[in-house]
Amino acid sequence: MAKESAIIGIDHWLTTPPGRYLVAWEQARMDALVSNLFGYHAVQLGWPALQGLRCNRMSHRWLVTDGSGDLDLATLAPQPQDETAIFPPAPLPLSVLAEYDALPFPANSLDLVVLPHTLELAADPHETLREVERVLMPEGRVVIIGFNPASLWGAYKAGTDVASRLGWMQPSVPGGTELIGWRRLRDWLRLLGFEHEGGQFGCWRPPLASATWLDRTAWLDRAGPRWWPVLGSAYVMVAVKRVKAMRLVGKAWKRRPAPKAATAAVASRQGGDGRV
Repeated sequence: MAKESAIIGIDHWLTTPPGRYLVAWEQARMDALVSNLFGYHAVQLGWPALQGLRCNRMSHRWLVTDGSGDLDLATLAPQPQDETAIFPPAPLPLSVLAEYDALPFPANSLDLVVLPHTLELAADPHETLREVERVLMPEGRVVIIGFNPASLWGAYKAGTDVASRLGWMQPSVPGGTELIGWRRLRDWLRLLGFEHEGGQFGCWRPPLASATWLDRTAWLDRAGPRWWPVLGSAYVMVAVKRVKAMRLVGKAWKRRPAPKAATAAVASRQGGDGRV
């Protein structure tokens, strides 16, 4: 079950300049990733502020929510422009009310699962990942978005700063969320049989409260990938569910023992005294 207080906090935080800046970056990355993923069934778990399946062309798509939150976050997601959209935005997926650790889908039935900050807001991220592994079919993919604790935003959340009291900065990450690092998440996925396929870091600007000052630090997004590639404030990770090939075992046939070699007769000549 999601942390209700954290959900409500992040809902309001997304209306701030840092929140909109984050969603814009994540939406662009997600549109590029899911546009080339094919199959029949795709699911997004939570956080409708990010329309993770709008550029995906699978015929059956669902948005699973647990009923938390107090804002219509779908209105916050930036719509793709006609000249930059990879594909025309698809109709919104069907909405399903369910718990993230008890999804109403059969085992091995989904081709794609999108988790936009779902693990950070889940009461038990391990159980959520196990449920994702259950419903994904072999070679199915999971796309996970999270905050990077080893970044300006992560460090700002961990401590306090004078600038926050003066109103220069917004809280970088809403309270109540548990940040999951890149390596930690990759280890969790490996234990569940997933294979890391790729990913990307982004959002190197500080969480400034002013949109004007936030725009003035746009140069950090150009320098970050070159000089601090793993210190972006957010990341997106793609993993594939691998299933070891089964070995068919037939009827166990008994092998006949190899015949023993017969002892060869050796002719001998005995002398008169009985010696050979």
